[in-house]
Amino acid sequence: MKFKDYYEVLGIERGASKDDIKRAYRRLARKYHPDVSKEGDAEARFKEMKEAYEVLKDPEKRAAYDQFGENWKAGQDFQPPPGWQREHSFSGAESFAGPGQFSDFFESLFGQARGGGFSFRTGGRRAKGEDINAVISIPIEDAYRGASRTITLEVPEADASGAVARRRKTLNVRIPEGITQGKRIRLEKQGGPGFGGSPPGDLYLAVEFEEHPYYRAEGRDIRLELPVTPWEAALGRKVKVPTLGGPVDLKIPAGSSSGKILRLKGRGLPGKPPGDQYVELAVMVPPAEDEKMRELYETLEREHHVNPRAKLGV
Repeated sequence: MKFKDYYEVLGIERGASKDDIKRAYRRLARKYHPDVSKEGDAEARFKEMKEAYEVLKDPEKRAAYDQFGENWKAGQDFQPPPGWQREHSFSGAESFAGPGQFSDFFESLFGQARGGGFSFRTGGRRAKGEDINAVISIPIEDAYRGASRTITLEVPEADASGAVARRRKTLNVRIPEGITQGKRIRLEKQGGPGFGGSPPGDLYLAVEFEEHPYYRAEGRDIRLELPVTPWEAALGRKVKVPTLGGPVDLKIPAGSSSGKILRLKGRGLPGKPPGDQYVELAVMVPPAEDEKMRELYETLEREHHVNPRAKLGV
């Protein structure tokens, strides 16, 4: 059995604070969650970092794990010290874990049961249920207007004996108007089961935006690339621009060029204050695909001696 360096898995120092651990987990969850990641090893990496987070977020498990010190390196052959299971008992287990979801290394240290689920050994103590962290991917339009979504996920549930297994659960989720990417929605008491009469944990859903064909969110601000014709940019024209709240008119200043950014105040995601929409102009040159268009371009070439590369010294 190989030793796992959970600090290395999360990319943090051994002295990292609880907040540091949480931030590292969220960052990796956004990168490797199988529902959103395009990484080839996303599922394996997500499973590995969930296991690391399960240990390091829990003061009891972390303190026990830290007894091994820095002398143990990832990949070294490892066996738990004699009497480990008798000396340690731990409450709680990671949210979406079920049979086979944790490694042999984890099971050997923290009592993961094989077969029909996993057991919580609380030693008769009261233990609040574990909080569950998951990701919900939504269209950016839902963040603008607010919406109700139905999600189905697997959560741990305990029977009368304390044995825990995963169960599929359907929940209604309210998407708040103006929520930004990375914010979490809390569903109270929808997390792991409590023990000894303690309440369940909570479910936290980290919001991710689905890829949009033309909008890009930066906090509450929205960015959009707007195609314009050469004459609209040169002469200055009023054009229609899409926003999350519907099309609006935008005045393009005469003499604009590609890359110029214009601001539509208050046209981003709702809030106090609301975000803005930033429109980046992209001048689109019509192709010379017929004789008339070619003649127009040739006339411009003859009558207007413009060198757009003059600043480059050529």
